[in-house]
Parts: sequence; C-alpha cells; structure tokens
Amino acid sequence: MSEIEKRISDANINLPVVSAPAAAYLPYTISGNTVYISGQLPMIDGEFTGKGHLGNNVTVEEGQKVARDCALNVVAHLKNAVGGDLEKVKNALKLEILVAATPEFTEPHVVANGASNLVLEIFGKEVGSHARVAYGVATLPFGVAVEVAATFEI
Repeated sequence: MSEIEKRISDANINLPVVSAPAAAYLPYTISGNTVYISGQLPMIDGEFTGKGHLGNNVTVEEGQKVARDCALNVVAHLKNAVGGDLEKVKNALKLEILVAATPEFTEPHVVANGASNLVLEIFGKEVGSHARVAYGVATLPFGVAVEVAATFEI
C-alpha cells in the first residue's frame, strides 16, 4: 500500500465513485505534467450533501463539510487521471473554492478550509500545500453551497 493510500485508509476517508459531467466539459484535462480538475460539486453516493447559501441557511461548519465533500470528488477524479496511482502527484498547485453566499457573508476563506484541510490530510504538507482562492458567489449549479476546482502537478 502506498503512503498516500495508507493515509486515506488510516483517516477512514472513502473516495466517492466519480459522476459523469453534468454539462459540456471534461472532468479533468492533462497538459504536460499538469492536471486540471473541473469544478466538483458535493455529491456523495449520487446525492448532493449541501445546498443553500452561507449567511442564510448553511453554517460555516456545514460549509466546511460541503467543501470537504467537493474535495473528495476532486481527489477521486485526480486518482482516475493518474491511472489509480496517487503517488504520481508531485504537488497540489492551486484550489479554487466557490462559496454560494449572501452579500453579507465575509468568510468564504474559512469555508474553503474544509477543502484545503482534506488535500493536506491526504497528500501531507510537502505535496499537499497549495495556493488558493475562495470566492463568494450568488449561485452555484443545482443550488449547492460549494464548488471546488483544482490544479495538480504530476
């Protein structure tokens, strides 16, 4: 078992079965040694895990869990992109976290920690540390509270 697979197992993390894209895009593309993961929604076992808006009907803690669920899908697609071997990942380069929020909500960066912490938990500090941006947006597909896209070096 690889070091990354051991971390996943030890943390009782279950990567979801990836879903097909909901529109006209690919779940990931590879250019040279860079993998671009399309925005992933919080879907686990065919169900959305978090809908709504931060600052209205979703708490920061709930938003962090939703962001984590999105990041689980990011890693699941990344695993497919590298032929099942996450040890091929050299660096988590950047996460982009979109948070559906009211105009008054000023903590998308705190919600984004749910995704960032999962990437660090799986890949460790050396590989998992990444640049990041967190946006507050008016709406996201299917009414979900968070969407996460990512870029990795392989």
